Amino acid sequence: FCIVGSPSLEIAVTERKPVTPQKGEENCFESPPSSNLSRSPSLSLSLSQGKPSAPPLPRSDGLSLLQRHTHTHRMVVSCLSIVSLYGSFIHRSLSGAGLSSQTIDVDEETSIHFWGPNPKWSRSKPKPSLILIHGFGPQGMWQWRQQAIYFAPHFDVYLPDLVFFGNSTSKSSSERSEVFQAVSVGKLLEKLGVDRYSVVGTSYGGFVAYQMARMWPERVQKVVIASSAVNLRRTDNVELVKRAKAHTIDDVMLPRTAPQLRTLIGLALFNRLFLYMPDFFLNDFLHKLYSENRKEKMELLKGLTLGRDNTVNISPLQQEVLIVWGDHDQIFLLDKAIELRELLGEKARLQVIKNTSHAPQLEHAAQFNNIVNNFLCGSS
Repeated sequence: FCIVGSPSLEIAVTERKPVTPQKGEENCFESPPSSNLSRSPSLSLSLSQGKPSAPPLPRSDGLSLLQRHTHTHRMVVSCLSIVSLYGSFIHRSLSGAGLSSQTIDVDEETSIHFWGPNPKWSRSKPKPSLILIHGFGPQGMWQWRQQAIYFAPHFDVYLPDLVFFGNSTSKSSSERSEVFQAVSVGKLLEKLGVDRYSVVGTSYGGFVAYQMARMWPERVQKVVIASSAVNLRRTDNVELVKRAKAHTIDDVMLPRTAPQLRTLIGLALFNRLFLYMPDFFLNDFLHKLYSENRKEKMELLKGLTLGRDNTVNISPLQQEVLIVWGDHDQIFLLDKAIELRELLGEKARLQVIKNTSHAPQLEHAAQFNNIVNNFLCGSS
């Protein structure tokens, strides 16, 4: 921990160069036996003696003492932010995998931030494109880090932040549906010259992925829907609110307090150890990742075209579809996955990961990656 007046905390990050496929190597690949972290930059911490980063403030009167106390408090809070530290690590991991942070104006009103192939890096040969679409909560890099690193050597990976998440914004005051999100991502890919791609969406991102595949069957090659009940009914949200012992769906999906965030974690993750995280960490998480654009995000929940009533209004897709679900998902129960497979027709298949809840790409990243890779690399 970094405390004012004591040794400073330095973070040394060693970047790995991107893996370049050898001549004759296929785009699809077998899963490495090692963990996903082996593809990430290594993170090491070292202590070195140093002077405080800012000179002491004057103590001449009570106001100066108050300023000094506030200054010190802010420095300590900044140094103790686990979220900021891990966020920096994610940035270095994605950069080391050959991705870069970019922002593009997709139209006159909307700007999309995304992580994509670094345009400054040389390309040996074309690779298929893979779009990873995040769910509600933190932006894409927090939900897809292990997948981005895993697939980047053999795919052009894109992690867009949906509108009103991360640094993606829109001046539109009326567009709030998942169809609007799908159109925005589609415009981004058009701007980038990406004509054909496969798409993977988790939770709310699965709604967006479904709409992209429905609207552009000529562009979307394969679809992965993870933990995403696109066959949502109004009663499903009512039951979710009951399971969370909350008052509204906003209280569940957009927590304001540490107890509310702990409830969401209990629904989303199978490992119960996460429920014992201290409040100061949860509050840091809320402040850094849940406080922005709350009004607009509540409007996104209300703007869903799927799940408005108790009649399912989806149709089978033309593409091959992989549905991935955790057997203990408490956000969207496993029954929804079984029904979804039937609704999407004979081209849909279902893979259930055991001892997993709503975030299989985080809880069992290696198994999730293997399942998705086998699907993407299999012949149609």
